[in-house]
Amino acid sequence: MEGVTDEALMDQFCQGEQPAFEALFARHAGRVHGFLARMVRDGPLAEDLMQTTFLSVIRARGRYERGTRFTPWLLTIAANAARDALRHQQHVDAHAHAPPDGPTSVPAPDGDPAMRRRIEDALQQLPVEQREAVVLSKLEGWSFEEIAEMRGIRAGAARLRAHRGYERLRELLGGLEEVS
Repeated sequence: MEGVTDEALMDQFCQGEQPAFEALFARHAGRVHGFLARMVRDGPLAEDLMQTTFLSVIRARGRYERGTRFTPWLLTIAANAARDALRHQQHVDAHAHAPPDGPTSVPAPDGDPAMRRRIEDALQQLPVEQREAVVLSKLEGWSFEEIAEMRGIRAGAARLRAHRGYERLRELLGGLEEVS
């Protein structure tokens, strides 16, 4: 199904064509997993959330509006799944006395693994809204207008969240040159 847009595939899937969904999954599973891994920083949880995201796509196909850009719609579903999981984990952590298991890291395919680990650790210290804005803008290449649309906020608010996240990352990473 090369050459067919994501939106056309989603339209086909909404009409009951299962191969269209399989093509969308093949195209986007890696990207969704990477996004979720950066948001929750737990490989097995990210895998579960990726499955939840695509299951939600199946369930929500009747609500998909023709002409809606597919990737922002998909990552909105993924972001909501990550937020729900993080909220749930905060609730569990608040009521548990045992220290949680240490988080796992996304393996670094290239570059300095120690530096990548340091940056991942710093990202996890950001509030969820700032982390999401930083990940979407810097790692996923989204515009602030796209982030704003996804979150239902103004572009200026998305820009401010990202800016505050960059500033906090600069503080946390200290001696590194340029973070944003």
